Amino acid sequence: MRRGEFPVDALPAWCLLNDVTFVDVKVADIEGRGLGLVAERDLVNEEDHYEVPTLLAIPKELVLSAEGVEEYAKENKDFRQLLDAAGHQSTRGDILLFLLTQLVRSSPDYTGGQGAMTPWTQYFSLLPTQVPVPTMWSESELSHLRGTSLESAVSAKFAVLTKEFDAIREKTSEILYWDEILAVDGAVTVRDWVLLDALYRSRSLDLPKSGESMVPCLDLVNHSSSATAYFEENSKDEVVLLLKKGCGVPQSSEITISYGQDKSAAEMLFSYGFIDTNSPAKSIVLPLEPMDDDPLAKAKLHAFGKPPVLEIKDDDSGVPQWSAPFVYLMCLNEEDGLEFKILQATDGSRRLSMFWQETDITDEPYAIPELIGSHELAQIFKLRAVTVILEVVQQQLQELSPGEERSDAIPGLARAEVLQAASHLRAVESDLLKRALQVLDEQRTQLLADDSVLAYLGSMEATNSDQIVPEASNGNEDLS
Repeated sequence: MRRGEFPVDALPAWCLLNDVTFVDVKVADIEGRGLGLVAERDLVNEEDHYEVPTLLAIPKELVLSAEGVEEYAKENKDFRQLLDAAGHQSTRGDILLFLLTQLVRSSPDYTGGQGAMTPWTQYFSLLPTQVPVPTMWSESELSHLRGTSLESAVSAKFAVLTKEFDAIREKTSEILYWDEILAVDGAVTVRDWVLLDALYRSRSLDLPKSGESMVPCLDLVNHSSSATAYFEENSKDEVVLLLKKGCGVPQSSEITISYGQDKSAAEMLFSYGFIDTNSPAKSIVLPLEPMDDDPLAKAKLHAFGKPPVLEIKDDDSGVPQWSAPFVYLMCLNEEDGLEFKILQATDGSRRLSMFWQETDITDEPYAIPELIGSHELAQIFKLRAVTVILEVVQQQLQELSPGEERSDAIPGLARAEVLQAASHLRAVESDLLKRALQVLDEQRTQLLADDSVLAYLGSMEATNSDQIVPEASNGNEDLS
């Protein structure tokens, strides 16, 4: 669906009409960063200042939160039908449905009744039609993520978005207004839904009172790891942008906030479309797959309850540490004391329950590392887990190597900024994985030298030797 036009020059009039207040700052085009906020005069907030300078104030009525969505549904019957049919699953989902409504109503192609308008209907047209996040990259550009943690993450996100859009079309098939837009006319496609998700991910924030929200004008403020401002909700429930204590911003310089100090390079690229090269955060999240020959694989996944992952991140001293609760579940079997049972509740329902050493642990599947700590084979279990993680890291490093890049990863078919971001991500993750490999190798060496491990391996070797039938000294000896 075609987008409406709302030039940035019209923003001051919109702000005046909707009580959005800029104080000594203005929206400007920042080279290489799009729109941003700059100081109209020298700004300073001394450490001993009692009053923190307010740079921007947005009234609560404009905040797009769970409460804001519900308020709009009271005024617009078409949106109420959409929300009741396909919403109420999550705040994100409800906000995306709201944005979908604004996409339709702000489009020059829209010929339906206007109904209850909202300031967001016009402001939506100011938002970009292209967001630099990977879900909006071309196939050729996506090929440059080969071997990175984002390769599987982006693929999974596409699958989720497609499923969500198909579900919305199905749930609104009996609503004439929305069925015509989503199915009959095809005015809105899954590509529009991908854009709405990209806008939400790149512009949403977590407010102290309102929770997950989108805030007009505040969403124009760019990120910096050395941010000069921060946001909060004041006593009037306004969202305000405040100058940090001890900060000074010269006239015409940019005002920035932090999008998150602890976010990895992959998280920043996935959600915002860029990587902060000055960020000290180093981490990677990789999917974990159950062992192919494990007869309990499906039961373990069901009991765990969420997609299993491996997270590796640098600690405060810069040493990689790994976390993967599911890997311990992967490495346990019935002989160790892991058991699954189908139990029937008093209401007649049945559920799959997981037991460890005859204790029901169905409600604490993520506590497996702690639960096995007192077992006599605890070090053996740890050795199994470290060995699995070691293999995962080795495989990921192999896929990250230059020789593993796909043949269709042609630089000429990708934008320069995409190539730069993908290259930086590969370098960051490759470095982290190489250092993690050293740590894992050291952990395995230490475990192999543990007395309990040596004793266990020795007993296993003796057992295997006893099972080997010795060669007969002559053909007449009966060894049956």
